[in-house]
Amino acid sequence: MKLHNKIFIGLILGAVFGITSHLLFYPDPALEWVVSNFAYPVGQIFFRLIFMVVLPLIFSALVLGVAELGDLKSLGRVGTRTLVYTAVVSTISVLIGITLVNLVKPGETIKPETRERLISSISSPSMEKEKAQVIQKAKEAQSVPETIVNLFPRNPLGAAVNAFQGEILAFMVFAVLFGIALALIKSPRTKTLIGFLEGVYDVVMKLIDMAMKLAPYGVFALIFTATARFGLEIIQTLSLYVLVVIGGLAIHQFVVYSILVKSLAKISPKLFFSRIEEVMITAFSTSSSNATLPTTMRVSEEKLGIPRKVGGFVLTLGSSLNQNGTALFEGVTVLFIAQLFGVHLSLGAQVTVVLMSILAGIGTAGVPGASLPLIVIVLQTVEVPAEGIAVILGVDRILDMCRTVVNVTGDITAAAYIARKEKCLEVPTKV
Repeated sequence: MKLHNKIFIGLILGAVFGITSHLLFYPDPALEWVVSNFAYPVGQIFFRLIFMVVLPLIFSALVLGVAELGDLKSLGRVGTRTLVYTAVVSTISVLIGITLVNLVKPGETIKPETRERLISSISSPSMEKEKAQVIQKAKEAQSVPETIVNLFPRNPLGAAVNAFQGEILAFMVFAVLFGIALALIKSPRTKTLIGFLEGVYDVVMKLIDMAMKLAPYGVFALIFTATARFGLEIIQTLSLYVLVVIGGLAIHQFVVYSILVKSLAKISPKLFFSRIEEVMITAFSTSSSNATLPTTMRVSEEKLGIPRKVGGFVLTLGSSLNQNGTALFEGVTVLFIAQLFGVHLSLGAQVTVVLMSILAGIGTAGVPGASLPLIVIVLQTVEVPAEGIAVILGVDRILDMCRTVVNVTGDITAAAYIARKEKCLEVPTKV
């Protein structure tokens, strides 16, 4: 049986066993003991096996990708196309979400008693800690000039250490600059360095292959942990909001991307989606573009024929910069919370939400839950109570899983398009 089929089975079994356990035993302390002492550790070990190779993969892939482009003209061309693609497609995704939330108005259709219970839950002890952490991260947000300055790390090792606390873009900038310098120097010693980095890349890919053999069990544990603890109750309470988000993501995933793949990359959408099944399932189960990056790069090269010199650059940057699903999610969430609190947003305020959601999608780290602090910033900008973020915390996990699928698919679509424009895309006829 193929690995992605095993992962999918693990995903389904984890959800079935988790929901069943929640219905039969929650809130029995024995269930929490099983989750805390068995399922959660297994899931986290799998998660960490993936995460521990992300930084060496990012560095080696970015440096080699930039160096293999050959000259700064090629780098500038590829970089410009990547940024333009990201801005345009992110705009499309946010507009889809904003349109749906204005048509359906999920925040206005919730029953009054449910609304009161949700609003009162903001101050409950169980939600207070999560809410405080999210709002605190938002308060620490930097101004635009500070953000630009901090893209250039004073200490690259420090940026690597804090990569998953918001400094991963700085680490990427260092890797790109390192690759540019490497491309400009032609000497026997730099050839040795390139050989070393290629060796690092090969070793990392082997580690990933070893870790992915545990994926079915890790995915089972991750999904079981989430569903055993939370069940379906809160998803049912916020079902309309969830459906709006998932509906918008589905439109972007299967309509917008199909058009882009067909028109820009010249690949059959049916072939495209069948070749990236493993990537989509991995993204759904891990909720992380960064954790999915190793699988994304391998599948893109082996099954779509995207060369490493393009994939290493576009896919690596895309894991943090090209967050179409996150941009859509943030636009919908801000308007939903405004509706929930009875705050009317004018057309100008909604344009502000669109623009900030696009920027937030570009600047969001590719790790679970990274978009929440940025939602708080948008809420505060349009004068909607930031505490409303607590309302969606219970369903964020399932939505995080869904939007990550859209994010990584967007990365591959961009890489396929740019590889086609660079005339180096050769899709294998058989895999």
